[in-house]
Amino acid sequence: MILLHDPRTRRRRLGVAAAAAGLLSALLTAGPAVATPDPGDAPAKPREVSKSAQAEARQAIAGGDIPAQDAIVHSANIEHLANIPKDALPGTNSDLAFQGKYAFAGNYDGFRVFDISDPKAPKTVAQVLCPGSQNDVSVSGDLLFLSTDSSRSDSSCNSTTQPATEKSSWEGMKVFDISDKRNPKYVAAVETACGSHTHTLVPERRNVYIYVSSYSPSAAYPDCQPPHDGISIIKVPRSAPEKAAVIDFPVLFPGEGPDGGGNPGAPTNPGVSKTTGCHDITVLPSKDLAAGACMGDGILFSIADPERPKVIDRVQDNVNFAFWHSATFNQKANKVVFTDELGGGGAPTCNAEIGPDRGADGIYDIVGKGDRRKLVFRSYFKIPRHQADTENCVAHNGSLIPVKGKDLMVQAWYQGGVSVWDFTDSSRPKEIAYFERGPLSTENLVTGGSWSAYYYNGYIYSNDMAKGFDVLKLDDRRTDPAKRIHLRELNVQTQPDYFD
Repeated sequence: MILLHDPRTRRRRLGVAAAAAGLLSALLTAGPAVATPDPGDAPAKPREVSKSAQAEARQAIAGGDIPAQDAIVHSANIEHLANIPKDALPGTNSDLAFQGKYAFAGNYDGFRVFDISDPKAPKTVAQVLCPGSQNDVSVSGDLLFLSTDSSRSDSSCNSTTQPATEKSSWEGMKVFDISDKRNPKYVAAVETACGSHTHTLVPERRNVYIYVSSYSPSAAYPDCQPPHDGISIIKVPRSAPEKAAVIDFPVLFPGEGPDGGGNPGAPTNPGVSKTTGCHDITVLPSKDLAAGACMGDGILFSIADPERPKVIDRVQDNVNFAFWHSATFNQKANKVVFTDELGGGGAPTCNAEIGPDRGADGIYDIVGKGDRRKLVFRSYFKIPRHQADTENCVAHNGSLIPVKGKDLMVQAWYQGGVSVWDFTDSSRPKEIAYFERGPLSTENLVTGGSWSAYYYNGYIYSNDMAKGFDVLKLDDRRTDPAKRIHLRELNVQTQPDYFD
């Protein structure tokens, strides 16, 4: 049954019970911060919450304040067209990429290819078993790129987990030939320092450059030594992808000492992640710009020379941002939305205890010109619906909805669901549509919800960590002009110029 709720009715004090019991505090102060529960290949184990939090969740469901377990609710301007449950790949679903009539969905056990020519009835075209979290996925032409961020015995798709303390262990980028979508072929592997948590493509006619983000080095890891204060750059020749190789490791946070020059984290900045690399980078090739979300820092840099990125500005928020997770430019490239993944994606942070400014989006204007451009903070945005303390919920991956003259975005919030919001006025963002499911459990904190929610050729596609691949249709006069925009390819971290 589908129920419709006015989100204003959801502003109750969910979240106080669990915090009082100490669970939430432990989740938010544990370190080092990670982008998602990263257990290797197994799903995160459920964590029991206090009896009072369990009772609060049940009361909230009974009172209509949150959806019932597994129930679906949404705003009147969204329609749920389809859901494709997980099949041969039982691991955690992760990121999405698009090309023509196909969607590519990452999973900790590999990736899946969908035919989305009929969005109401997507069809599975291929499922590739290749374990190695997170399996962040991108595509360019006949090539597909897959991030591996768990220490493996080797670079094959038959590898097993192996401690990062062993020199023979492997982490990094995998490259597949997808000229035949029904039969992807593994063609190359490139090891990178500290693996590849995420990656971003800077495609050119002859080559594809890959900016590899990774973090959390240790003196005990032979292939992940501190200071890890930059990104790996891989060059992939399109005509010979087997020759893909790391060409540089530019330092983005120069500084003296073993930890480099990034945010020092605690105890200097309590509750903030120490910067030991970047989590995610978004590039805007048409403007030669990139924005980096780098644990304790947000950066703006030039990619006029993609082999030599140059930092223009750097910001910190040591009051409300715990973990700089991802970035999104608006179309005019005069704003950046950064996300804070407070609690690493495994904590219940969409409640009254945490409040509206933490685990949220930070909206920054870009002011000035050229290398003198600066990032200027304007406001925070967080979904206006409190979630139960058995639901992991925090700002996560999203994309622009291309409407000329407006700044609109769709975004995943794990078990907070999918939110569509307007940040045309940087200081007064507002939600205009939403979709979500009820908690996976009312007794345990079970990790799930939408990892990525992206707008592509008239529809919203969401990869739910537990429930599978969702297709949503948005009907709203504010977003309808976007239906006229059709792309041949979309990797959200490589933002297109929609109106060029």
